[in-house]
Amino acid sequence: MIVGGNRYDRNELAGAFGDLGTLLPFVVGYVTINRLDPQGVLFGFGLIALATGLYFRTPMPVQPMKAIATVAVTQAATVSPAMIWASGLVTGAFWLVMAITGAVGWIAALTSRPVVRGLVLGLGLSFIFEGVNLMQRGPALAIVGATLTFLLLSQPRTPAMLVLLLYGALAALIIDRDLANDLTALSPGVRLPSISLPALGLRDVIQGTLVLALPQAALTLGNAIIATRDENNALFPERPVSVRLLAADHGVMNLLGVVLGGVPMCRGAGGMAGHIRFGARTGGALVMLGMLLLGVALFLSDSVETLFRLFPMPVLGVILFFGGIELAASANGEGASRADRTVMVTTAGIALWNMGAGYLAGLALYHAIRRGLVRL
Repeated sequence: MIVGGNRYDRNELAGAFGDLGTLLPFVVGYVTINRLDPQGVLFGFGLIALATGLYFRTPMPVQPMKAIATVAVTQAATVSPAMIWASGLVTGAFWLVMAITGAVGWIAALTSRPVVRGLVLGLGLSFIFEGVNLMQRGPALAIVGATLTFLLLSQPRTPAMLVLLLYGALAALIIDRDLANDLTALSPGVRLPSISLPALGLRDVIQGTLVLALPQAALTLGNAIIATRDENNALFPERPVSVRLLAADHGVMNLLGVVLGGVPMCRGAGGMAGHIRFGARTGGALVMLGMLLLGVALFLSDSVETLFRLFPMPVLGVILFFGGIELAASANGEGASRADRTVMVTTAGIALWNMGAGYLAGLALYHAIRRGLVRL
């Protein structure tokens, strides 16, 4: 079925979960470690995903901002919920100003194609490595899941993602003997979200900016804005986006997300690759994902920790692994000069450590080569 330019079928439904390997671990961390209200987190993602699918009409992903989420989860003892919300407000305001002034377009114009390809390659490889790390938590479970996925990706009538999720849920029920009883004990109940600005102090804003928002900025520019624009426009030339539009988009969705009690969100070339790898071709995937998340937020927000147990980490690793393959394979340097290939590989290598540092290093190397300061 096609409605408003979006397709709604089993392939789009399967593709809706193509970014689950990135989304779910961070959401679990925010809820279980940072003790954020799961309703606010899921409602924010759900509403933005629904709006994304209806507006962009391509598999434009909605992800947690990775640098912010990583610091928040790994340093939970010193990162308060107020700091997380403050980082979302500061990030949203920053990108909105960058879009309104047009500054993001000027910065993007300085960013060469080899740097973007390097970011894409580095991000794809980092997804592969992180997927392997998650798969090592249950090698046998992961090997079977990966084998199923390889076999089914060439069978369009049987969406690989839906089979993989079913396989993961059955495995979770077998491994976790209490899970079936906990699922049957779920009692849905309507709980409406609260819409208000959180109480923030000056200390929260300063710490949220320095500790969380600032390290995220270069990553957002390189991956969520420039690389996502290039990937979207290459795959969907009939639905082009600009860096200015994506910057404004990041501003609006983060300012809105904080009001809903959500967490800092972004786009991402890896997320788009994951959605596409598992079948998504339109925004219908995001619409269905958004409706699912909104349903859980409104009716099952008190039971999300039980529902999370249906997704074993090794299976999420398989999803992340295949999304990484799709992304890394798209970073094609064929036909590029030796200098451009050097910039791409250098950017990718440093991006494996830090995406923002990879972007800045690749940019510096590219312009140094062009000005004759470095000779290869």
